[in-house]
Amino acid sequence: MQEEYRTVVREGVHETEVGRSRFVCTLAPAQDEEAARGLVARVRAARPDAHHHCFAYVIGADAAVQRAGDDGEPGGTAGAPMLQMLLRRDMRYTAAVVSRYFGGVKLGAGGLIRAYGGAVGEALDTLGTRVRRRYRLVTVTVGHTRAGRLHSDLRAAGRTVRDVRYARDVTLEIALPDAELPAFTAWLADATAGEAVCEPGGETYGDA
Repeated sequence: MQEEYRTVVREGVHETEVGRSRFVCTLAPAQDEEAARGLVARVRAARPDAHHHCFAYVIGADAAVQRAGDDGEPGGTAGAPMLQMLLRRDMRYTAAVVSRYFGGVKLGAGGLIRAYGGAVGEALDTLGTRVRRRYRLVTVTVGHTRAGRLHSDLRAAGRTVRDVRYARDVTLEIALPDAELPAFTAWLADATAGEAVCEPGGETYGDA
């Protein structure tokens, strides 16, 4: 799995003007391809007077799904540069739609490539992005008598407890980078006098 990636903070719109044409870029987080396609459809419906609705999206932390569309612009001059901008910025789970309102001045292939890619880049800069980092899920099992103190110690050490389950023992789930697992295991043994059991599990992504 990729160590980290970026995604947009929220859905938003940013407008630029090039050669009297307006380029309105809508960015949104998209957890799957259905959500990305839904964004394209919503923008088309919301801006029916635009001459083109070009799009690009990247789904998956490993960029497994990549799609782009020119919507009537010369092939490779709109969706492709938009997609390249997303990939260059390490964006994932992100969809972009650029609605163009033609201003009467032809930009040529090079001008269109710069305008569409630039519209996405400016929107990313303006609306903001966040880093998502890969973490190892770790399950810590400890007796009830030590659980409360351990929970407090974890918080004091800057560890976020994702889940707590109470049964015969208490199970706490945390997430941490793989590189920190040996040091965490040693710290846990010292903090609980060897009573706690630490079991690494699967992986997830969380805010860095």
